[in-house]
Amino acid sequence: MSPLTDRTVATIGSGVMAESIIAGLIRGKLVAPRQIIGSEPRAERREELTRQYGVRMVASNLEAAKDADVILLSVKPQTLTKVGHELGGQLRPNQLVVSIVAGATCKVLTNLLEHAEVVRSMPNTPAQIGRGITVWYATPDVTELQCDQARVLLRALGTDLQVEDERFVEMATAVSGTGPAYVFLVMEALIDAAVHLGFPRHIAHDLVIETIEGSTAFAKATAQHPAVLRNMVTSPGGTSAAAIHELESGRLRTVLSEAVWASYRRTVELGADLEKGLGLNEGEDGAAPGKPHAAGSTTPAARRNGR
Repeated sequence: MSPLTDRTVATIGSGVMAESIIAGLIRGKLVAPRQIIGSEPRAERREELTRQYGVRMVASNLEAAKDADVILLSVKPQTLTKVGHELGGQLRPNQLVVSIVAGATCKVLTNLLEHAEVVRSMPNTPAQIGRGITVWYATPDVTELQCDQARVLLRALGTDLQVEDERFVEMATAVSGTGPAYVFLVMEALIDAAVHLGFPRHIAHDLVIETIEGSTAFAKATAQHPAVLRNMVTSPGGTSAAAIHELESGRLRTVLSEAVWASYRRTVELGADLEKGLGLNEGEDGAAPGKPHAAGSTTPAARRNGR
């Protein structure tokens, strides 16, 4: 029996990710369409989701949330404060709020909603086809049953990973949350390079897509470290060695690391801005964490943990 059996799920905001969860829950027969109610300000979008999935859609966020057992908070960061004020003080004990709002800390969510049972999560875009990975953290007030409910809800998007430290959600935003953008950029660059060599674009596209998908599947199946797999195809003086030399000369590793740190800092800034808007971080240093500049230096999280 699913932890969501006979439970009502509300989606506050019914964008792409919320629709992916709705589709996954119904596809997996984890809930029936009648158990889902969504809020959406646009009438045409409400009609579209009702027609496609058979769920109930309403215009009011509070109407959607008031009788729900699990509330999926799926709004843009810039509208979170407005939505939070609508729901603040209106939720009852034992209602679980699962947020997928980028940058919204549990401190922001619990204060804004005046509600303690909150899960903060970060999915990524492959969730739209049920192949995403979602990292999530539950506040201490979330019960084991509610954790099970959150797990089932988020597995509708693919794989889930529960963490015991909220900072890992912020870090995951920079790695898995933003990660598809890095991969797509590499794909785009490889396709363009193949076209430059002389391939027709459709052939270049297929070569790159299948290479990346096959390499990922191979890495997952063998469970080998990527360096081991790379060495398998890097013969001394060979073509791969020549290519990797150019990548290393171009600081590929460093640029990727800097991109991840930039994304992480922006995530922390978003959270700090939301907290500042609610007056929650007065007197605190709102500066985003830096990054190590020399070998052997550590991240702020590592320093706090004594490593």
